[in-house]
Amino acid sequence: MVRILCAVAIVTIIGLAAFGAITLYDETMQVGRMWETPAIRPHEEPLPVMAGGSVPYSDGEIFLRTADPDTLKPAFGLDDAQTIAQGKLNYRYFCIHCHGPNYDGYGTVGQSFAPKPGDLRSARVQTLPIGRLFHEISYGIPNGRQPALATTIAIDDRWRIIAYIKTLGVRP
Repeated sequence: MVRILCAVAIVTIIGLAAFGAITLYDETMQVGRMWETPAIRPHEEPLPVMAGGSVPYSDGEIFLRTADPDTLKPAFGLDDAQTIAQGKLNYRYFCIHCHGPNYDGYGTVGQSFAPKPGDLRSARVQTLPIGRLFHEISYGIPNGRQPALATTIAIDDRWRIIAYIKTLGVRP
């Protein structure tokens, strides 16, 4: 019986020592175990006042989203060779995974979809107004496989991708 009591006392002393060491570490060391950080308590600091002119009132994503898609136009020309080259680069970065290197919807990701992503060289895509195409790329196609990419691709880069897609022509 004395042995059991001694063992319990030793385990209790070791446990209390470990608890005390951890508490001392948390309270005295600069790098604790992330019990309290400024990132966890943002409500304790006042919110900064927004600078004037920081919310767009004549341009920006909300105006593109609410505009008539058939009348949307980019702020620059889409027939420039540099614009088209940048559009090709952006296509390879953002779109090739689903639409594929042949623009037919058989990319590494797209080939597993049912239905597969649209053929970018189809008559439907090639005859769409550029604003409508911008709208579909930016905000998705309802009940379709095209995800909304407005938060992923910058506005000008979306227009450049459209410039490149429009140079592909209709698949024979």
